[in-house]
Amino acid sequence: MKVVVIGAGIGGVALAKRLTRFSTDIQVTVIEPNVSHDFAPSFLWLLDGSRSAAQISRPTATIAEWGVELISERVTAVDTEARMVTTTGPTVGYDELVVAPGAEMTFETIPGLDSASSFYSKNAAAGLSEKLLGFEGGDVAIVVPSMPYKCPAAPYESAFLIDHFLRKRGVDARVRIHTIEPQPMPVAGPVVGGRVASMLKQRGIGFHPNQKLVEVDAAAGTLRFEGSDDRFDLLIAIPAHRPPAFVRDSSLAGPSGWIPVDSRSLRAADGVHAIGDVTAIQLANGKPLPKAGVFAHEQAHVVAGNLIATAKGAEPRARFAGHGSCFLETGSGKAGIAKGDFYAEPDPRVKMFPPSRLGHFGKVLFERRWLKQFG
Repeated sequence: MKVVVIGAGIGGVALAKRLTRFSTDIQVTVIEPNVSHDFAPSFLWLLDGSRSAAQISRPTATIAEWGVELISERVTAVDTEARMVTTTGPTVGYDELVVAPGAEMTFETIPGLDSASSFYSKNAAAGLSEKLLGFEGGDVAIVVPSMPYKCPAAPYESAFLIDHFLRKRGVDARVRIHTIEPQPMPVAGPVVGGRVASMLKQRGIGFHPNQKLVEVDAAAGTLRFEGSDDRFDLLIAIPAHRPPAFVRDSSLAGPSGWIPVDSRSLRAADGVHAIGDVTAIQLANGKPLPKAGVFAHEQAHVVAGNLIATAKGAEPRARFAGHGSCFLETGSGKAGIAKGDFYAEPDPRVKMFPPSRLGHFGKVLFERRWLKQFG
């Protein structure tokens, strides 16, 4: 059986590794244009110098050593009827397809937003780190202009880490968050959101929910929201997330452009599964499952198990349970942890554990384990 995997992010890598490790009946092809596999959970550690760009990156080509055929091209189209994937290089046929390209990010949705810094890529985070090193003080605005976005905790982690970093440098800075969300990490529920909001308040970090950004005037250092303005000396924004063009233009796309899948099997169509950020999974309370690497990782194991069973002629029985967790870095070598059952009804059951050195070390261990597999 030939399995083609689009994308070598956390989901795609975890899937390819498991298929090659546990099955000799499957030929695995991974299509990924990026030559570097960058570990996104560590991007925030670039901001305060805890990591260098080289420390959190590995050559994508390493996965070929696992017995994977790697095609270093960009996907331009998917034909699910013909079971063919068109790339900027060869056209690739498949028996089973797993779509895991992640999300595209853009600043083009709001006038002037392209003047903002970000940390949602390795290069962007490294560039922001340089700005923070040279920042002499003033207003630091972190803006969440749209949803969904990867890692619901990330904007709040960035606020804590930047605040801690600037305080250590003795810089007089005022950090605040402006978000379109009604509360921090809304899918986790009001208790968790309230805890995070309280932590922000204790640190003196401003939190301004339900704000719709309409324009950025970089020259004047002004943010224009519906009904109010604010100023900034350093602007950091979460880019808008959207499905890749080949997904939006395919028969797999749902009304929002993301790929609807069965919430348990991750099946999107005949011969097609989708995992990770590109999927649209609606929870019992009507909110979407967050886009986070922890879910992509577990979904990859579920799909791999079912593909291995199918290749052996057995019934595919693996199911995604909707359990997940995320770290909330707060600086000083501490991190909180939010974890729970996101498929619980009527609302996700998520518990927030307070920041501790053990929580931070848990994230460090996960980083080490993940990068170690690349040698």
